[in-house]
Amino acid sequence: MLNQLFMEMINYYQRDARRIQHFTKVHAFAKLIGQLENLDKETLNLLEAAAYVHDIGIKPAEKKYGSSNGKLQEQEGPAPARKLLERLGFDEKQIQRICYLVAHHHTYSNIDGMDYQILVEADFLVNLFEDNASHEAVVSAYHKIFKTHHGKQICETMFGLSPQKDL
Repeated sequence: MLNQLFMEMINYYQRDARRIQHFTKVHAFAKLIGQLENLDKETLNLLEAAAYVHDIGIKPAEKKYGSSNGKLQEQEGPAPARKLLERLGFDEKQIQRICYLVAHHHTYSNIDGMDYQILVEADFLVNLFEDNASHEAVVSAYHKIFKTHHGKQICETMFGLSPQKDL
């Protein structure tokens, strides 16, 4: 079912390689961190599905508002995510959690589960790189956002954070 979802999202963002690359990278980091943090199979599947669809609200937000800021993505994402997940045969409990993650992936307070925490970390890893974030921005995100051992480790390694001055 995850491969079907991956293909559906590639089709959803046809001719938009940047967005396809983005969710693919977020999925890869989310899956890696989830596995290294020993998520159970069900939670890992939810996390992977959410990583694929986390930015599905960009297109409707751009169409409605001419903007795709994080809050608009959260607002506009659950409806198309639900429609796609229902069509692919996800059950209602899965759909509710995935849609919750879509609706909160730019909200960094009250993170209520490892799937949510890891999705946020994976999205940050990719966004910090794609946005060419300054060293100071990376250090700030590291301290404010990253909580999992492996998410921190990946961030430290990717961005060359130094235990002597950054951590």
